[in-house]
Amino acid sequence: MKNENIPSSPDFISLDEAAEMTKGTRITFIPGVQALYAEALKNICFVKNVPIIRALHPSMGVDKQTGEDRQARLYELTSQTGLPTMFHDGERPRNVWTEQLALAEKIGSPSSPALIPENFEHRVEMFGLCAVVLAEDGLLWNMRILSDGPLGRKYGYSDEASAAAPAKIAEVITLIDTRLIRQAERGSRYLVGDSLTAADIYWATMSMCVMATPPEIMPVTKRNKGMLELFAANSKMPGIAKVLSKRIEDHHRHILTTYCETPAVLGGDLV
Repeated sequence: MKNENIPSSPDFISLDEAAEMTKGTRITFIPGVQALYAEALKNICFVKNVPIIRALHPSMGVDKQTGEDRQARLYELTSQTGLPTMFHDGERPRNVWTEQLALAEKIGSPSSPALIPENFEHRVEMFGLCAVVLAEDGLLWNMRILSDGPLGRKYGYSDEASAAAPAKIAEVITLIDTRLIRQAERGSRYLVGDSLTAADIYWATMSMCVMATPPEIMPVTKRNKGMLELFAANSKMPGIAKVLSKRIEDHHRHILTTYCETPAVLGGDLV
């Protein structure tokens, strides 16, 4: 769903400015980068019609000039360093996807889709599907430990874990694909019930890490070009490529282009 009122080059405030504000919903981002947890939260807020203020998320590592941890202030404010951090009005910051989703559902427009089902059985299904995508040892977790590096080590990289990761990723994709088959048999194109839920938004966004997403959905910037190439390469890994069905791709494209902000607005310099 395109929104012509969204600027192509959004403004970003500082982390301190975001923390000091007592009104509005502020979310931390890295300009020009589709950090997937942040991108998913942005899509959740877009669906819920929650206006957001973008704040700069500090980079990992040590500042070469000062020798200080770049994320020290974020840790001081939130007792963690994960991306994204969500501030709302004068409330405590939210850093876990379950709390961020609950907040977005609470403050969203009354006319927006309910992303957390009222039906408790559907709610169990929705949160379960989200967990195998977002939580520990899920899709994103295992994608991050495919290779060694600062982010991979943060998520517990080891040679053994990395070797096991592709099979786990493939298992999640197969689970989602099987779910789509069963839902289609009962006449639904959504992952849970007969309407859009958070499971659709989270999966459609996070599955970018195992797909080559076209620029009409995810623009290429100087900062995300390498990441997009990595995601496209993931899709060609034999065990992953084998389970990436057209159903998976169709659902991914349908949810993002029908309900989310496309092309995505990232900031940064376009290639």
